[in-house]
Amino acid sequence: MNQERMHQILVSPHVSEKGSLLADEHNQHVFKVLSTATKSEVKQAVEGMFKVKVEKVRILNIKGKSKRFGGRLGKRSDLRKAYVTLMPDNDIDFAGAN
Repeated sequence: MNQERMHQILVSPHVSEKGSLLADEHNQHVFKVLSTATKSEVKQAVEGMFKVKVEKVRILNIKGKSKRFGGRLGKRSDLRKAYVTLMPDNDIDFAGAN
């Protein structure tokens, strides 16, 4: 996979309380990913960008909710998340502390 595709697949880390607990207790990290990304592409992207070994990847599709904005009906965009489990003794440090 080329570098450009690798940077497109991982949109951003999904920061939440649940994600923080998973990272601390089960060595899992949550990422927002491209809607066309596959498990193998996510695995290659995480291994290539963060220099870690990935054990498994689970992908979850979240449908956007219908909401009212004033008198108009609108829809929030759909979201695709990837739960990435790392091998033991591997970790991703988003804080960048040295």
